[in-house]
Amino acid sequence: MKPLIAHVVHRFGVGGLENGVVNLVNRMPADRWRHAIIALTEVSEVFRSRIQREDVAYHSLHKPAGHLVKLYPHLLRLFRELSPAIVHTRNLAALEACVPAWGAGVPIRIHSEHGWDVHDLGGRSRKYTWVRRLYRPFVHRYVALSRDLDQYLVSRVGIVPARVVQIYNGVDAAAFRPATGSRSAIPGCPFIDPSLWIVGTVGRMEPVKDQLNLARAFVRAVEIAPETRRHLRLVMVGEGRLRPEVRRVLQQAGLGDLAWLPGERGDVADVMRGLDCFVLPSLAEGISNTILEAMASGVPVVATRVGGNVELVDEGVTGRLVPAADPDALARAILDYYLDREVARRHAHAARRIAKNKFGLDRMVARYVEVYEQLLAERVWKADEEGDRPGARITRA
Repeated sequence: MKPLIAHVVHRFGVGGLENGVVNLVNRMPADRWRHAIIALTEVSEVFRSRIQREDVAYHSLHKPAGHLVKLYPHLLRLFRELSPAIVHTRNLAALEACVPAWGAGVPIRIHSEHGWDVHDLGGRSRKYTWVRRLYRPFVHRYVALSRDLDQYLVSRVGIVPARVVQIYNGVDAAAFRPATGSRSAIPGCPFIDPSLWIVGTVGRMEPVKDQLNLARAFVRAVEIAPETRRHLRLVMVGEGRLRPEVRRVLQQAGLGDLAWLPGERGDVADVMRGLDCFVLPSLAEGISNTILEAMASGVPVVATRVGGNVELVDEGVTGRLVPAADPDALARAILDYYLDREVARRHAHAARRIAKNKFGLDRMVARYVEVYEQLLAERVWKADEEGDRPGARITRA
Protein backbone atom coordinates (compact mmCIF):
# COMPACT_ATOMS: atom_id res chain seq x y z
CA MET A 1 0.00 0.00 0.00
CA LYS A 2 1.13 3.52 -0.75
CA PRO A 3 1.32 5.80 2.32
CA LEU A 4 -1.86 7.79 2.91
CA ILE A 5 -1.82 11.49 3.83
CA ALA A 6 -4.98 12.74 5.57
CA HIS A 7 -5.27 16.50 5.04
CA VAL A 8 -7.43 18.08 7.76
CA VAL A 9 -8.95 21.52 7.12
CA HIS A 10 -11.79 23.52 8.63
CA ARG A 11 -13.69 23.69 5.34
CA PHE A 12 -12.70 22.46 1.91
CA GLY A 13 -13.92 25.34 -0.24
CA VAL A 14 -12.68 28.47 -1.96
CA GLY A 15 -9.61 29.88 -0.23
CA GLY A 16 -5.85 30.17 -0.48
CA LEU A 17 -5.19 27.41 2.07
CA GLU A 18 -7.51 25.03 0.28
CA ASN A 19 -6.02 26.00 -3.08
CA GLY A 20 -2.64 24.91 -1.77
CA VAL A 21 -4.05 21.50 -0.80
CA VAL A 22 -5.52 21.09 -4.29
CA ASN A 23 -2.19 21.88 -5.94
CA LEU A 24 -0.35 19.51 -3.63
CA VAL A 25 -2.71 16.59 -4.20
CA ASN A 26 -2.76 17.11 -7.97
CA ARG A 27 1.02 17.43 -8.29
CA MET A 28 2.40 14.83 -5.88
CA PRO A 29 3.45 11.53 -7.53
CA ALA A 30 0.29 9.42 -7.82
CA ASP A 31 2.30 6.20 -7.80
CA ARG A 32 3.85 7.08 -4.45
CA TRP A 33 1.12 8.69 -2.31
CA ARG A 34 -2.57 8.39 -1.53
CA HIS A 35 -4.68 11.23 -0.14
CA ALA A 36 -7.81 11.80 1.96
CA ILE A 37 -9.35 15.19 2.67
CA ILE A 38 -11.16 15.65 5.98
CA ALA A 39 -13.21 18.82 6.36
CA LEU A 40 -14.32 19.52 9.91
CA THR A 41 -17.35 21.33 8.52
CA GLU A 42 -18.03 20.56 4.86
CA VAL A 43 -16.50 19.71 1.50
CA SER A 44 -17.67 22.01 -1.28
CA GLU A 45 -18.64 19.84 -4.22
CA VAL A 46 -17.76 22.65 -6.64
CA PHE A 47 -14.30 23.09 -5.16
CA ARG A 48 -13.82 19.31 -4.91
CA SER A 49 -14.08 19.13 -8.70
CA ARG A 50 -10.68 20.82 -8.93
CA ILE A 51 -9.00 17.65 -7.64
CA GLN A 52 -7.86 15.78 -10.74
CA ARG A 53 -7.34 12.40 -9.08
CA GLU A 54 -10.14 9.85 -8.81
CA ASP A 55 -8.75 7.98 -5.80
CA VAL A 56 -9.06 10.77 -3.20
CA ALA A 57 -11.47 10.14 -0.30
CA TYR A 58 -13.50 13.05 1.12
CA HIS A 59 -15.05 13.29 4.57
CA SER A 60 -17.34 16.07 5.83
CA LEU A 61 -17.80 16.06 9.61
CA HIS A 62 -20.35 18.93 9.81
CA LYS A 63 -18.81 20.31 12.97
CA PRO A 64 -21.08 22.74 14.90
CA ALA A 65 -19.71 25.92 16.42
CA GLY A 66 -17.51 25.42 19.44
CA HIS A 67 -14.75 23.09 20.58
CA LEU A 68 -13.77 20.09 18.47
CA VAL A 69 -13.74 17.73 21.45
CA LYS A 70 -17.27 16.48 20.67
CA LEU A 71 -15.94 15.11 17.39
CA TYR A 72 -12.93 13.37 18.94
CA PRO A 73 -14.65 9.93 19.00
CA HIS A 74 -15.66 10.35 15.34
CA LEU A 75 -12.16 11.42 14.33
CA LEU A 76 -10.60 8.62 16.36
CA ARG A 77 -12.72 6.04 14.50
CA LEU A 78 -12.03 7.69 11.16
CA PHE A 79 -8.27 7.76 11.65
CA ARG A 80 -8.27 4.12 12.74
CA GLU A 81 -10.34 3.20 9.69
CA LEU A 82 -8.18 5.15 7.23
CA SER A 83 -4.87 4.22 8.92
CA PRO A 84 -2.95 7.18 7.45
CA ALA A 85 0.82 7.36 7.59
CA ILE A 86 0.54 11.15 7.96
CA VAL A 87 -2.11 13.49 9.31
CA HIS A 88 -1.51 17.05 8.13
CA THR A 89 -3.66 19.68 9.90
CA ARG A 90 -3.83 23.28 8.70
CA ASN A 91 -4.34 26.45 10.70
CA LEU A 92 -5.60 26.80 14.25
CA ALA A 93 -9.15 25.67 13.46
CA ALA A 94 -7.88 22.18 12.57
CA LEU A 95 -5.01 21.88 15.05
CA GLU A 96 -7.07 19.97 17.63
CA ALA A 97 -7.40 17.04 15.23
CA CYS A 98 -3.81 16.11 16.09
CA VAL A 99 -5.08 14.76 19.45
CA PRO A 100 -7.38 12.03 18.07
CA ALA A 101 -4.69 11.35 15.43
CA TRP A 102 -2.27 10.68 18.29
CA GLY A 103 -4.90 8.56 20.03
CA ALA A 104 -5.38 6.49 16.87
CA GLY A 105 -1.65 5.85 16.65
CA VAL A 106 -1.02 7.89 13.50
CA PRO A 107 2.79 7.79 13.31
CA ILE A 108 3.41 11.22 11.72
CA ARG A 109 1.52 14.39 12.61
CA ILE A 110 2.25 17.65 10.80
CA HIS A 111 0.67 21.06 11.33
CA SER A 112 0.83 24.05 8.96
CA GLU A 113 0.27 27.71 9.77
CA HIS A 114 -1.01 29.57 6.71
CA GLY A 115 -2.00 33.00 8.00
CA TRP A 116 -3.89 35.04 10.56
CA ASP A 117 -7.51 35.35 11.56
CA VAL A 118 -9.16 38.74 12.05
CA HIS A 119 -9.33 37.94 15.80
CA ASP A 120 -5.57 37.29 15.95
CA LEU A 121 -3.88 39.80 13.65
CA GLY A 122 -0.16 39.17 13.63
CA GLY A 123 -0.43 36.55 16.39
CA ARG A 124 -1.23 39.10 19.08
CA SER A 125 -3.80 36.97 20.89
CA ARG A 126 -2.30 35.44 24.04
CA LYS A 127 -5.19 32.96 24.16
CA TYR A 128 -4.45 31.52 20.71
CA THR A 129 -0.72 31.44 21.46
CA TRP A 130 -1.40 29.36 24.57
CA VAL A 131 -3.73 27.07 22.61
CA ARG A 132 -0.93 26.39 20.14
CA ARG A 133 1.44 25.69 23.06
CA LEU A 134 -1.05 23.25 24.52
CA TYR A 135 -0.97 21.05 21.42
CA ARG A 136 2.82 21.09 20.91
CA PRO A 137 3.37 17.54 22.27
CA PHE A 138 1.05 16.07 19.63
CA VAL A 139 2.80 17.55 16.57
CA HIS A 140 6.02 16.18 15.08
CA ARG A 141 6.73 18.89 12.51
CA TYR A 142 5.42 22.38 11.79
CA VAL A 143 5.24 24.07 8.39
CA ALA A 144 5.25 27.87 8.33
CA LEU A 145 4.29 29.45 5.04
CA SER A 146 6.22 32.64 5.70
CA ARG A 147 9.27 33.77 7.67
CA ASP A 148 6.88 35.86 9.75
CA LEU A 149 4.94 32.75 10.80
CA ASP A 150 8.17 30.80 11.32
CA GLN A 151 9.39 33.46 13.75
CA TYR A 152 6.05 33.44 15.58
CA LEU A 153 6.09 29.67 16.07
CA VAL A 154 9.64 29.70 17.40
CA SER A 155 9.70 32.88 19.48
CA ARG A 156 6.10 33.07 20.72
CA VAL A 157 4.77 29.52 20.73
CA GLY A 158 8.12 28.06 21.76
CA ILE A 159 8.57 25.44 19.05
CA VAL A 160 12.15 24.15 18.76
CA PRO A 161 13.55 25.59 15.48
CA ALA A 162 14.50 22.12 14.22
CA ARG A 163 10.80 21.17 14.25
CA VAL A 164 9.78 24.05 11.99
CA VAL A 165 10.25 24.16 8.22
CA GLN A 166 9.33 27.19 6.12
CA ILE A 167 7.74 26.49 2.71
CA TYR A 168 6.37 29.20 0.46
CA ASN A 169 3.19 28.72 -1.52
CA GLY A 170 3.74 27.99 -5.19
CA VAL A 171 1.97 29.29 -8.27
CA ASP A 172 1.21 27.53 -11.54
CA ALA A 173 3.03 29.86 -13.93
CA ALA A 174 1.58 28.03 -16.95
CA ALA A 175 -2.04 28.56 -15.90
CA PHE A 176 -1.37 32.07 -14.59
CA ARG A 177 0.40 33.78 -17.45
CA PRO A 178 0.35 37.27 -18.96
CA ALA A 179 -2.18 38.22 -21.58
CA THR A 180 -0.96 38.12 -25.15
CA GLY A 181 -0.53 41.69 -26.29
CA SER A 182 -2.85 44.06 -24.46
CA ARG A 183 -4.96 43.28 -21.41
CA SER A 184 -7.52 40.50 -21.93
CA ALA A 185 -11.25 41.08 -21.52
CA ILE A 186 -12.63 39.40 -18.41
CA PRO A 187 -15.56 37.14 -19.39
CA GLY A 188 -18.82 38.81 -18.37
CA CYS A 189 -17.17 42.05 -17.29
CA PRO A 190 -18.81 45.23 -18.64
CA PHE A 191 -15.47 47.07 -18.81
CA ILE A 192 -14.33 46.01 -22.29
CA ASP A 193 -13.14 49.36 -23.66
CA PRO A 194 -9.35 48.99 -24.12
CA SER A 195 -8.86 52.61 -23.04
CA LEU A 196 -10.02 51.75 -19.51
CA TRP A 197 -7.50 51.06 -16.73
CA ILE A 198 -8.73 48.33 -14.40
CA VAL A 199 -7.64 47.85 -10.80
CA GLY A 200 -8.95 44.78 -9.03
CA THR A 201 -8.77 42.22 -6.28
CA VAL A 202 -9.77 38.57 -5.78
CA GLY A 203 -10.58 36.93 -2.46
CA ARG A 204 -13.09 36.12 0.25
CA MET A 205 -14.91 39.29 1.27
CA GLU A 206 -14.27 38.87 4.97
CA PRO A 207 -13.04 41.43 7.54
CA VAL A 208 -9.43 40.19 7.57
CA LYS A 209 -9.21 40.79 3.80
CA ASP A 210 -10.53 44.36 4.27
CA GLN A 211 -11.97 45.00 0.81
CA LEU A 212 -13.69 48.02 2.38
CA ASN A 213 -10.26 49.63 2.44
CA LEU A 214 -9.97 49.18 -1.33
CA ALA A 215 -13.47 50.52 -1.93
CA ARG A 216 -12.68 53.63 0.11
CA ALA A 217 -9.31 53.99 -1.64
CA PHE A 218 -11.03 53.85 -5.03
CA VAL A 219 -13.40 56.61 -3.93
CA ARG A 220 -10.45 58.59 -2.60
CA ALA A 221 -8.49 58.16 -5.86
CA VAL A 222 -11.34 59.68 -7.86
CA GLU A 223 -11.57 62.52 -5.35
CA ILE A 224 -7.83 63.24 -5.65
CA ALA A 225 -7.83 63.04 -9.47
CA PRO A 226 -11.40 63.59 -10.76
CA GLU A 227 -10.28 63.06 -14.35
CA THR A 228 -9.75 59.36 -13.56
CA ARG A 229 -13.53 58.90 -13.57
CA ARG A 230 -13.33 58.54 -17.36
CA HIS A 231 -10.92 55.60 -17.41
CA LEU A 232 -10.36 54.13 -13.92
CA ARG A 233 -12.48 51.07 -13.09
CA LEU A 234 -12.68 48.66 -10.16
CA VAL A 235 -13.19 44.88 -10.21
CA MET A 236 -13.74 43.03 -6.92
CA VAL A 237 -14.18 39.26 -7.26
CA GLY A 238 -15.32 37.27 -4.24
CA GLU A 239 -18.19 36.53 -1.91
CA GLY A 240 -18.59 37.15 1.80
CA ARG A 241 -19.94 39.34 4.57
CA LEU A 242 -18.30 42.54 3.33
CA ARG A 243 -19.78 42.48 -0.16
CA PRO A 244 -23.02 44.40 0.62
CA GLU A 245 -21.11 47.04 2.59
CA VAL A 246 -18.52 47.45 -0.17
CA ARG A 247 -21.29 47.99 -2.68
CA ARG A 248 -22.92 50.54 -0.36
CA VAL A 249 -19.69 52.56 -0.01
CA LEU A 250 -19.29 52.75 -3.78
CA GLN A 251 -22.92 53.63 -4.44
CA GLN A 252 -22.99 56.34 -1.78
CA ALA A 253 -19.98 57.94 -3.48
CA GLY A 254 -21.77 57.81 -6.83
CA LEU A 255 -19.22 55.33 -8.23
CA GLY A 256 -21.34 52.20 -8.34
CA ASP A 257 -21.31 52.18 -12.15
CA LEU A 258 -17.48 52.29 -12.16
CA ALA A 259 -17.19 49.04 -10.19
CA TRP A 260 -18.02 45.40 -10.96
CA LEU A 261 -18.63 42.93 -8.13
CA PRO A 262 -19.55 39.60 -9.77
CA GLY A 263 -19.26 37.47 -6.61
CA GLU A 264 -17.32 34.22 -6.53
CA ARG A 265 -15.64 33.12 -9.76
CA GLY A 266 -13.81 29.99 -10.78
CA ASP A 267 -11.85 31.59 -13.64
CA VAL A 268 -9.33 33.51 -11.52
CA ALA A 269 -6.60 33.21 -14.17
CA ASP A 270 -8.85 34.98 -16.69
CA VAL A 271 -9.65 37.66 -14.13
CA MET A 272 -5.94 38.29 -13.43
CA ARG A 273 -5.16 38.67 -17.13
CA GLY A 274 -7.89 41.28 -17.33
CA LEU A 275 -6.37 43.59 -14.70
CA ASP A 276 -3.90 46.44 -15.05
CA CYS A 277 -3.14 46.46 -11.32
CA PHE A 278 -3.85 43.95 -8.55
CA VAL A 279 -4.53 45.11 -4.99
CA LEU A 280 -4.48 43.09 -1.77
CA PRO A 281 -5.80 45.34 1.05
CA SER A 282 -5.64 42.74 3.87
CA LEU A 283 -5.19 43.46 7.56
CA ALA A 284 -3.08 40.31 7.90
CA GLU A 285 -1.68 37.68 5.55
CA GLY A 286 0.42 34.57 5.44
CA ILE A 287 1.70 33.93 1.93
CA SER A 288 -1.01 35.14 -0.42
CA ASN A 289 -1.86 32.89 -3.36
CA THR A 290 -3.54 35.78 -5.11
CA ILE A 291 -0.41 37.95 -4.96
CA LEU A 292 1.57 35.09 -6.51
CA GLU A 293 -1.12 34.56 -9.15
CA ALA A 294 -1.11 38.26 -10.03
CA MET A 295 2.69 38.27 -10.25
CA ALA A 296 2.72 35.19 -12.48
CA SER A 297 0.07 36.87 -14.65
CA GLY A 298 2.37 39.82 -15.21
CA VAL A 299 0.35 42.32 -13.17
CA PRO A 300 1.92 44.88 -10.80
CA VAL A 301 0.81 44.51 -7.17
CA VAL A 302 -0.19 46.99 -4.50
CA ALA A 303 -0.43 45.28 -1.11
CA THR A 304 -0.56 46.18 2.55
CA ARG A 305 2.68 45.90 4.49
CA VAL A 306 1.58 42.97 6.66
CA GLY A 307 2.73 39.41 7.29
CA GLY A 308 4.15 37.56 4.31
CA ASN A 309 3.24 40.31 1.82
CA VAL A 310 6.63 41.91 2.44
CA GLU A 311 8.29 38.63 1.45
CA LEU A 312 6.47 38.50 -1.89
CA VAL A 313 6.30 42.12 -3.05
CA ASP A 314 9.65 43.74 -3.72
CA GLU A 315 8.96 47.44 -3.10
CA GLY A 316 9.70 49.49 -6.19
CA VAL A 317 10.59 46.38 -8.23
CA THR A 318 7.46 44.22 -8.51
CA GLY A 319 4.95 46.39 -6.70
CA ARG A 320 4.10 48.81 -3.91
CA LEU A 321 3.59 48.26 -0.18
CA VAL A 322 1.33 50.53 1.87
CA PRO A 323 0.17 50.60 5.51
CA ALA A 324 -2.89 48.51 6.36
CA ALA A 325 -6.27 50.26 6.80
CA ASP A 326 -4.98 53.45 5.15
CA PRO A 327 -7.22 54.21 2.14
CA ASP A 328 -5.41 57.46 1.36
CA ALA A 329 -2.03 55.72 1.01
CA LEU A 330 -3.65 52.93 -1.01
CA ALA A 331 -5.33 55.45 -3.32
CA ARG A 332 -2.06 57.24 -4.00
CA ALA A 333 -0.22 53.99 -4.77
CA ILE A 334 -2.94 53.05 -7.28
CA LEU A 335 -2.75 56.50 -8.86
CA ASP A 336 1.05 56.21 -9.14
CA TYR A 337 0.61 53.23 -11.45
CA TYR A 338 -2.35 54.79 -13.26
CA LEU A 339 -0.32 57.91 -14.07
CA ASP A 340 2.95 56.11 -14.91
CA ARG A 341 2.13 53.14 -17.13
CA GLU A 342 5.80 52.54 -18.01
CA VAL A 343 6.68 51.89 -14.36
CA ALA A 344 3.63 49.62 -14.09
CA ARG A 345 4.80 47.61 -17.11
CA ARG A 346 8.35 47.34 -15.76
CA HIS A 347 7.12 46.08 -12.40
CA ALA A 348 4.77 43.64 -14.14
CA HIS A 349 7.63 42.06 -16.10
CA ALA A 350 9.76 41.76 -12.96
CA ALA A 351 6.85 40.20 -11.05
CA ARG A 352 6.37 37.53 -13.71
CA ARG A 353 10.08 36.65 -13.73
CA ILE A 354 10.29 36.33 -9.94
CA ALA A 355 7.06 34.30 -9.70
CA LYS A 356 8.44 31.74 -12.17
CA ASN A 357 11.95 31.55 -10.76
CA LYS A 358 11.30 31.74 -7.01
CA PHE A 359 7.72 30.65 -6.41
CA GLY A 360 7.10 27.91 -8.97
CA LEU A 361 4.53 25.29 -8.03
CA ASP A 362 6.92 22.39 -8.68
CA ARG A 363 9.35 23.86 -6.15
CA MET A 364 6.62 24.01 -3.49
CA VAL A 365 5.51 20.42 -4.13
CA ALA A 366 9.10 19.18 -4.02
CA ARG A 367 9.61 20.79 -0.60
CA TYR A 368 6.50 19.14 0.85
CA VAL A 369 7.47 15.77 -0.61
CA GLU A 370 10.92 16.19 0.94
CA VAL A 371 9.36 16.78 4.38
CA TYR A 372 6.95 13.84 4.02
CA GLU A 373 9.67 11.47 2.79
CA GLN A 374 12.10 12.49 5.50
CA LEU A 375 9.61 11.96 8.32
CA LEU A 376 8.43 8.71 6.77
CA ALA A 377 11.98 7.38 6.54
CA GLU A 378 12.76 8.45 10.11
CA ARG A 379 9.62 6.77 11.42
CA VAL A 380 10.22 3.52 9.55
CA TRP A 381 13.77 3.45 10.91
CA LYS A 382 12.48 4.09 14.43
CA ALA A 383 9.85 1.37 14.07
CA ASP A 384 12.56 -1.10 13.03
CA GLU A 385 14.69 -0.07 16.00
CA GLU A 386 11.77 -0.48 18.41
CA GLY A 387 10.58 -3.77 16.98
CA ASP A 388 7.42 -2.31 15.45
CA ARG A 389 5.82 -1.52 18.78
CA PRO A 390 2.24 -0.16 18.71
CA GLY A 391 2.33 3.54 18.05
CA ALA A 392 5.40 3.17 15.83
CA ARG A 393 3.66 1.27 13.07
CA ILE A 394 3.50 2.68 9.57
CA THR A 395 2.25 1.42 6.23
CA ARG A 396 5.25 1.02 3.98
CA ALA A 397 5.27 1.61 0.26
